[in-house]
Amino acid sequence: MRIQKPVRAKILPLLDRGDRRTIGRSNQVAAIVSNDPDLFRELIAGLWETDAALRMRAADAAEKVTRKHPELLQPYKKELLGLMSEVEQQELRWHLAVMVPRLGLNARERQSAMTSLRSYLEDRSSIVKTFALQGMADLAEDVPSIRPQYYKYCAK
Repeated sequence: MRIQKPVRAKILPLLDRGDRRTIGRSNQVAAIVSNDPDLFRELIAGLWETDAALRMRAADAAEKVTRKHPELLQPYKKELLGLMSEVEQQELRWHLAVMVPRLGLNARERQSAMTSLRSYLEDRSSIVKTFALQGMADLAEDVPSIRPQYYKYCAK
């Protein structure tokens, strides 16, 4: 599913420069969006952009914003869970792995997130694997019934 972009883009052009080895101006964009949460919709839309570097920077900025404002993610829960299960780009995977556990999830959604995170443990990127374990730990923190799934992977 693709989220509609606002008619007048304000922040995504700030993320449009450079290659995937740099976060570019994602810290600046995170600060702007933190001060104007109405721009978060545009930032989330960036996760579906065709340019991989822009997607990565949008994910980086969104993850930083939601450290203090996790409630901004909630309207995009369905889309983020879907993206999490289908995305192959490692930078998006590692950011989604820590953002999705910030959502208010029901049991079915939590299981879907755990399934995606378990698949991330097979990624070739050690960063993706690390953040997948962190995401699993975050989900298990509040739900004792899923802790055995997490502990199983910690023992490996």
